[in-house]
Amino acid sequence: MRLTELSGGAAITPQNARFFASPVPVVTHIVCVTVYSMLGAFQFVPSLRGRRGWHRIAGGILIPAGLLAALSGLWMAVFYPLPAGDGVILLVLRLIFGSAMVASIVLGLVAIRRRDFVRHSAWMTRGYAIGVAAGTQALVSIPWLLLVGPTDELTRAVLLGTAWLINLAVAEYVIYRRSHPA
Repeated sequence: MRLTELSGGAAITPQNARFFASPVPVVTHIVCVTVYSMLGAFQFVPSLRGRRGWHRIAGGILIPAGLLAALSGLWMAVFYPLPAGDGVILLVLRLIFGSAMVASIVLGLVAIRRRDFVRHSAWMTRGYAIGVAAGTQALVSIPWLLLVGPTDELTRAVLLGTAWLINLAVAEYVIYRRSHPA
């Protein structure tokens, strides 16, 4: 929707003015997050992971896509004006989790260069969990909006932060299960 809005000459409103003022970060973010989340899901399919060539080629696309997604998200958090309903707490959470995503991908890259496949898998799993948290944020926020109504700044920050933590908890569980098979 946002890409259509930016390319289709939509009316500039208080909600989208920051994107029209500086469209490159949001376009970069949308394209890279889409590639990262869609292609990244296939990295967890065991039969594809076993195909060394496919996994390596996909990783060569995913690492820059993930880094650009995280870095553009950080850029927007710092340089775009805070939208209504967001506050300093959510800004801090975005900076923490965006930085953690960058760190996870970089540590995963360092691990694979050292041929440490276990650490590579763990760090890339963490990075992916952070990167796809927007879906979990919707699953956490929509019931609140339907049952309680609009959120204030603190509630919004707690809901979105909870989603990042849920994704990281699931990632840690997956990492643990890989290292401790039944």
